[in-house]
Formats: sequence, structure tokens, C-alpha cells
Amino acid sequence: MNKILFSLSIVATMIPSAIFSQQANTLKEAYKDDFFIGAALDLSQIYEADKQAADIVKNQFSSIVAENCMKSMFLQPKEGQFFFDDADKFVALGEKYNMFTIGHTLIWHSQLPDWFFVDKNGKDVSVEVLKQRMKSHISTVVTRYKGRVKGWDVVNEAIMENGSYRKSKFYEILGEEFIPLAFKYAQEADPDAELYYNDYNEWHPGKIETVVKMVKNLKSRGIRIDGVGMQAHIDMTSPTLAEYENAIVKYTAAGVKVNITELDLSVLPSPWGTSANISDKVEYNEKMNPYKTGLPKDAEEKWENRYADFFRLFLKHKSKVRRVTLWGVTDAQSWKNDFPVKGRTDYPLFFDRNCNTKPIVEKMIQLAK
Repeated sequence: MNKILFSLSIVATMIPSAIFSQQANTLKEAYKDDFFIGAALDLSQIYEADKQAADIVKNQFSSIVAENCMKSMFLQPKEGQFFFDDADKFVALGEKYNMFTIGHTLIWHSQLPDWFFVDKNGKDVSVEVLKQRMKSHISTVVTRYKGRVKGWDVVNEAIMENGSYRKSKFYEILGEEFIPLAFKYAQEADPDAELYYNDYNEWHPGKIETVVKMVKNLKSRGIRIDGVGMQAHIDMTSPTLAEYENAIVKYTAAGVKVNITELDLSVLPSPWGTSANISDKVEYNEKMNPYKTGLPKDAEEKWENRYADFFRLFLKHKSKVRRVTLWGVTDAQSWKNDFPVKGRTDYPLFFDRNCNTKPIVEKMIQLAK
């Protein structure tokens, strides 16, 4: 009898860890008490045409963002003529799987329709016309998905690394005021949606200073901003963990959450660091494409360790981090294959070109324990 009781007591002590092991066999389960874990989807995943990738999305992630189909050039290719088919399908997919759905992006100088800044004579529009076009676009899109899209990247990539404003047409016509206007229009269209400012190289001191100043300005005027999106297009050497932690602390000290919005870790050499300006390109060079047939074991281990260091940092600051989103589902989808050097083979995500789960996924799950 004593042997039976002893055996039962051993089993009882094992149950909690066994339950955790059974439940936390996916990224979304492992991190459900920490932050949303997400991915950017292309059309094949949004329409679930790529069955393997669609299963990864459904099983592994708790949040989704559209990689392209909610950008203004696709939503409103001609003034007043909106195309919502792909965006509707994306939002419906989020509802189908109970995802935290993110809209990306409302105001961005790139992937914007040609008509947005010009009049019928090809001249720059007036201040009032640009305000009206911004409000019409933001109001129409945000209102359509009111209560369904949970957060919006309201403005994307408006600040340079040195802290100056990007000289986009938005800035040239409206000045710094285009950012408060965009947030005001979005807040009016859906008072309950979370509103974010999103940017790359978000750890540069000059950019931190200006973004923090912008956040405080919005808040002082009663215009809501809920988070700063840190794109996190990182490589094997830059940024340092200390630089990234400093950015997280500075942004949250301004009274907002941090979203890791476009995370990918390139293992390839970069000609200039961690730029994510899609207009920057470099000619193909064999030296810049060293892993055409696969990633050597030692390189993969270093890559995994680098990812683990960043996830430890996110977990350390989980009270400040709202969401961690990978920019893509599989390596085949990743924009890093073509940026900044077109035609390269990169390995920046958690699932390989054949939708196989990389060992890093289990390591990230164990890290969450």
C-alpha cells in the first residue's frame, strides 16, 4: 500500500510540468501570459491557399498583421475608389482564429498611390486638400474595421536616425503636424483601437529623442498614442542588446507600450548596417551571399543564440512589451532575401522554405518557461 501511495505522490508532483509541456508546445501557448506573438501574412497565407503556412499561422501565432494588402496603394489605388477584398479576408481570418489583428499602415511615404499628393495639373496639393485626403483615407479604412482591427500602425517611418523628420511629401506640405493629424483622424474613427507609431532603426539615440518628444506632444494635446512600434530588423552584430534595451526603457518612460513589430534576424553580411529603407539597394555580390545552399551548423547556433538574447530581453521587459511580431512566416516569404542585395538566400525566420519548424521554435518555447 505504501508503495502505491509513494508512486501516486510522484505522479502528482509531475502533473503540473506535464500539463505545461502538453499545452506549451506552440509559441502562442508558451508566451500567452507574456505578450502576443505574431506574424506578417502574405496573400497566400491570408487566403489559406498555402495550406502548410496557413497551419503554422493558425497553430503558432496569436496575432497577425498584413504584410502589404492594407497599405494605401492597394486599398485606394485611385482617389475615392477603394479595394477591400484582400483586407476583408485578412480581418476575417483574424476573427476566425481569434487573433489580435493589426492594421498596417495608414500613413506612409512609401507604397502610396501616385495621386495622393498632386492635383489635376500634377502640382503639389494644398495643405487643406492633403488634410482632407488623409482624413478621408484614414476614416474610411479605420471605420470599416472598427472593433475588428485591434491596433493600427497610424504613421510609419517618419523620423530619420539623426532625429530629423523625413522630407516626405507629408512633411513638405504639412510639416510635423501631419503626425498629430493622422492620430487624431484615427482616434475619431475608432476610439477603442490601439494606435501606434512605427519605425526602423528605432534604437538610434537621435530617433529615440524625437519619437519620445513626438509621443509627449501628442499626449499633451489629448491625442491618443498607445505604443511605439520597434521594427527590429536586426543582424548578427547590430544593434547591441544594451542599445535596444535603452530604447525600450526610453519609449515606455514616455507613457506608451512597445510593440516589436517586424522582427527578423538576418545572418547575412550587410553593406551598411541595419537599414530598412526599402529604396536602398546594393548590386549583387557573391561575397554578400555566402549561404546559398544552406546554413552551416555553427552559423545556425550563433543565429539561435542571438535570437534567444533578444527574447530574453523582451521577457525581462514583458510588462512593457505588448506584442512581438515576426515579419513573415517562412524564410521563402522574407523580404530579406532581396534586401539590401537582391537575389540572396537568407534565413531570418522561425520556419524554413519548406514550412518545416526550425529547432529554434522549441528553444524559444523552452525559454518562455
